[in-house]
Amino acid sequence: MVRLIALIIVVIPGIVAALGVKLMRDSVFGVFQWPFQSIFIQFFIGLLFFFAGVGLIGGFIFHRDKKRNKVQKRFQSRLKNANRG
Repeated sequence: MVRLIALIIVVIPGIVAALGVKLMRDSVFGVFQWPFQSIFIQFFIGLLFFFAGVGLIGGFIFHRDKKRNKVQKRFQSRLKNANRG
């Protein structure tokens, strides 16, 4: 069950990022999508979707690796470093 939740946490931002890429691509080629009246707004919303999706995936992976102590020393929390001596 936990793996399914983790998969959903990764898949939904991936879909949002893919939608962002699609919106940006369509605006570059001049294809309007329904809710947008301007091509610049469509591109900007696509860019926001892309960065939000990639940021959420990256943050999830970074948090998981940080919890398992698989990150560099500079990214580890200061409390864990202080307890090591």
